[in-house]
Amino acid sequence: MKKWLLMLVALLTLLVISACGTSDDTEDSNDTDDADTEESANSDDANEDASNDASAAEGETPDEIVMGFVPSQDSDTIADTVEPLAERLSDELGIPVEGKVMTNYTALVEAMGTNEVQVGFIPAFAYVLANDKHGVDVILKSERYGSGTYVAQYLVRADSDYEELADLEGTVWAYGDPSSTSGYLFPAAQIMDEFGVDDPQTEFFADVLPTGGHDNSALAVYNGEADVATTFDDVRTTLEEEYPDIMDELKVLGYTDEIPNDTISVTKELDSELVQNIKDAFLSFNDDEDMIQIMNDVYSWDAIIEAEDSEYDVVRSTYNKFGDDISLD
Repeated sequence: MKKWLLMLVALLTLLVISACGTSDDTEDSNDTDDADTEESANSDDANEDASNDASAAEGETPDEIVMGFVPSQDSDTIADTVEPLAERLSDELGIPVEGKVMTNYTALVEAMGTNEVQVGFIPAFAYVLANDKHGVDVILKSERYGSGTYVAQYLVRADSDYEELADLEGTVWAYGDPSSTSGYLFPAAQIMDEFGVDDPQTEFFADVLPTGGHDNSALAVYNGEADVATTFDDVRTTLEEEYPDIMDELKVLGYTDEIPNDTISVTKELDSELVQNIKDAFLSFNDDEDMIQIMNDVYSWDAIIEAEDSEYDVVRSTYNKFGDDISLD
């Protein structure tokens, strides 16, 4: 009897151990299945994220490319002028290309920000703004007179006693427009830096004369209405036919730092291969007299050359002095 009880206890013990083992195995199995499911889900998420990142990196190839211009002449005239340019680019890229004339550079920058315009012909300050706000990238810029940069100049009468910038303190300053790179912004920034003033109009000059244009500024000095004018280099040559003595009557007192020329820039959404094709197509125009003539007719470009964002750091530095006070109209 005693022996029988011992055998029964042993059997019950084995059953308990077996039950515990099965429970643990089942739990372990469930844990393993849960881990496998979670790992699979994470893997799917990672693959989806990688796919999205790759898609973003590749960019897009739109059904149509829109090029934005701001008129340097009559809007209808520039629209007709750029049409052959758009047609040639369309042939080169295998994508329809439309030339669109915008009302001003602010409108063009915002259109590039919403990807309504993919390729923009924009000057240095507009590019810096577009890059800062919308990630627009410069790919090319203009060449004029063999250079990818230009300067602003200070014009005074040749018979004046002004010999250096410091002599201009307390004089009357003629400038074309407060949004003009060479007519106002770069000269104003130079005065601010060299003489430690925050507002050249009130803290350095005695008075100012906004004239609406570079030629008008030069003529204001020529006619004795202002003491100094800031213009692009050299505005006198454009006035020489009507004012034959202007080269003798006005002298250049000094120049600003070099300013990088205006750009061809593209939106960040474009596929990188397409961007390279656009770049190559424009560069090929240098060997096509008809295409370069169109560029010259539109914006006085003599050639198209490569450009990098870092070249516009000098413009950023000036832009930061004025910030939201700059209008691109």
